[in-house]
Amino acid sequence: MNKKTLVMGASTNPGRYSNMVIQKLVSQNIETFGFGKRVGALVGVPIETTLVPYKNIHTVTLYLNPENQKPFYDYILSLKPERVIFNPGTENPEFYKLLESHNISFEVACSLVLLSTNTY
Repeated sequence: MNKKTLVMGASTNPGRYSNMVIQKLVSQNIETFGFGKRVGALVGVPIETTLVPYKNIHTVTLYLNPENQKPFYDYILSLKPERVIFNPGTENPEFYKLLESHNISFEVACSLVLLSTNTY
């Protein structure tokens, strides 16, 4: 199954974990989209700075700290993903409650580890 993924906090900077996860997702043939501060592209994945109303997003993986997540709560909820992954440093109990109230599952995990251990 293709776990179509949106990376929130995407970056073209090779030192960023969001960059590494985009590369790993693409290498595993997972359809990937990015949202970040700056327009760009990485291994064929466009990084948008506007909120695109994607359809059939399976996973949203977060690389935004809790304060920076707040403006995107409604957007992420509107995508109706099957799950949201809170990578290290993005843990957000306030958002967990919102997701639960919308029947969206979430994981506090590292997307890179999940991809590396075939548990994504």
